Amino acid sequence: MAKENAVPKIHSPYAPVLRHTYIATVHLLLFVFSLWVAYGLRYEFRIPPAAAPIPENLQGLPGEVGVPLAVWHSFYRLLLFVLLVKLLVFGYLRLYAGWWQYVSVQDLVETFKASHISTAIILGGVYLCRALRAYGVLQVGVAVPDTVLIIDWAATIAMVGGLRFLVRIIREGSRPVSPAGLTRVLIVGAGNAGEGVLRELYRLPVEKYHVVAFVDDDPRKRGIRIHGVPVLGGVDELASVAERLNVEEVVIALPQPTRDELRRIIEVCKGQKLTFRIVPGVADLIEGRLDVSRLREVDINDLLGREPVSLDIESIGHFLTDRVILVTGAGGSIGSELCRQIAGFQLRQLVLLEQAENNLFYIDRELRRSYPDLNVVPVVADIGDLARVEDVFRRYAPAVIFHAAAHKHVPMMELNPGEAIKNNVFGTKNVADMACRYKTEVFVLISTDKAVNPTSIMGCTKRVAEMYCQSLSQRPTCGKTEFIVVRFGNVLGSAGSVVPIFRDQIARGGPVTVTHPDMCRYFMTIPEATQLVIQAGAMGKGGGILLLDMGTPVKIVDLARDMITLSGFRPDVDVKIEFLGMRPGEKLFEELRTGGEDVLPTHHKKIFVWQSRSCTPEFIDSALERLQTATNGASLEEVQNALKSVVPEYQPSNNGGPGGSRPVSGDSSRPAQAQPRA
Repeated sequence: MAKENAVPKIHSPYAPVLRHTYIATVHLLLFVFSLWVAYGLRYEFRIPPAAAPIPENLQGLPGEVGVPLAVWHSFYRLLLFVLLVKLLVFGYLRLYAGWWQYVSVQDLVETFKASHISTAIILGGVYLCRALRAYGVLQVGVAVPDTVLIIDWAATIAMVGGLRFLVRIIREGSRPVSPAGLTRVLIVGAGNAGEGVLRELYRLPVEKYHVVAFVDDDPRKRGIRIHGVPVLGGVDELASVAERLNVEEVVIALPQPTRDELRRIIEVCKGQKLTFRIVPGVADLIEGRLDVSRLREVDINDLLGREPVSLDIESIGHFLTDRVILVTGAGGSIGSELCRQIAGFQLRQLVLLEQAENNLFYIDRELRRSYPDLNVVPVVADIGDLARVEDVFRRYAPAVIFHAAAHKHVPMMELNPGEAIKNNVFGTKNVADMACRYKTEVFVLISTDKAVNPTSIMGCTKRVAEMYCQSLSQRPTCGKTEFIVVRFGNVLGSAGSVVPIFRDQIARGGPVTVTHPDMCRYFMTIPEATQLVIQAGAMGKGGGILLLDMGTPVKIVDLARDMITLSGFRPDVDVKIEFLGMRPGEKLFEELRTGGEDVLPTHHKKIFVWQSRSCTPEFIDSALERLQTATNGASLEEVQNALKSVVPEYQPSNNGGPGGSRPVSGDSSRPAQAQPRA
């Protein structure tokens, strides 16, 4: 209760002045002491007190009782001049404003500089006095040997700099230890970044970490010590060093580490119970601005992430500026990130269409907070409701549409095939038809690699949606609308993806469940996928299918092992991995193109154009009539047969049979490459 009623402490506005005065006084005492030491060392501390003058017959005799009394008198005369000069020079160089607990080499350099300047001025003053006395201008001189001033120069640097470092040493040595004890840390990287991490860890107000070693692949650094911490080997020896020294955490302090470098570190440490942390903003660390509280754990995005996407901002700006943009499925993983990326441009209006009101509420609130000047319109609507969709188009007349709304969960759609057709096929048809009727400029359909040689209801319905959008490009009534299909694979962290599922299973102690040891998938981050979708939309390649470069496929079991290792556990020891068998609709390898399709490059290195086989409007209209009868009450077999009549390459895979493991493009040894070249 006393704390609740306590009056907040009000800092005096004079506190900085008082603090500077206090530090200047300390410096004043150090200056007096350094000059006294200089005299003492020069005369072996045999200067007599002023009250006991040296007998005349003994003055000037070396090695006897004392030294000339004039020397003692010159000390007082010189002291006032020395103090005045040093106080002014040190103050001019702002050495009274330093915070001693953060003293660094730079402070020592400034002290060295101030002492140099002060000594030069003092020497100049002494020689000037001698010259004036020689010409009879002055009657009083200063009897001081040059060696005294040289010793005073060195003593000033040693005392001022030494006291500052002593304060820092005492502070760092007297820090309270964390109640949880000290965590034994090993730093990967013995360069500027690693040294910066170690230095900042020593500055924490509470001692939490004990750095026991560095590892670095540079052979020149083997055996050296950085702030007392040894460099014990390279990255290949990381596991053995960590085991020998009982390391608990590994801090990766490499400037801009690549995915391959991170993966190598993780691979070396598999089987060790280690937590991995990485330094964000290494440039800040090297420049001395790192806050080590920002050290974060390495996550799977670091291992699977790729080089940043290079965007043609000018063309995207021209594409989006001063236009009404509609995003369907705006509350989903892809839809919400699309909204975030688009909101940064000068839009006339951003319309968020979403069936799930909670998701819509969160993205609407986030955008209003981040972009208060943006005209955001949240719309609760089901794309399957044609009347509601038409009302939205009539009110807002969007110029650009990003159609992300879809049912995407493969096993769930195998159990509810009619709903997949309603949403993915006829929902897309409703939005696309309204885009034609209201003369939308660009319609971007976000598709999936599961639409290639589909084995699932979800993948096949997305393929039908692609076919319908392509057919609209051939209709005279839709001549003013560019229909663009963008196809890509899995995105990290999206709702329903394996990453959050694995994370939850690991948090519960396992087991981590994988369908098949050979299951492979392409992965990209949500921001990268959405940026490339926006770039693809700006290209305006109507009628074709655009393929995003998905990189190299990743084995799901390897993904699971990496996530277990990054969580500080040992795969198959602390957390088990279990194989459950392939689920209905799944296949081992996802494909990004079908045989016989021509793949052409675009001006963006990560986007390709597929000149895919198109169908006539008459064929797709007839096909949709057949599918309409399969939306309600039809059996799974009837739905599959209806879809097969529209997409001949569709081969249902109910239990991971032949369709699920069919080789890609005639190659039975590996999945198709994600980066086709013309």
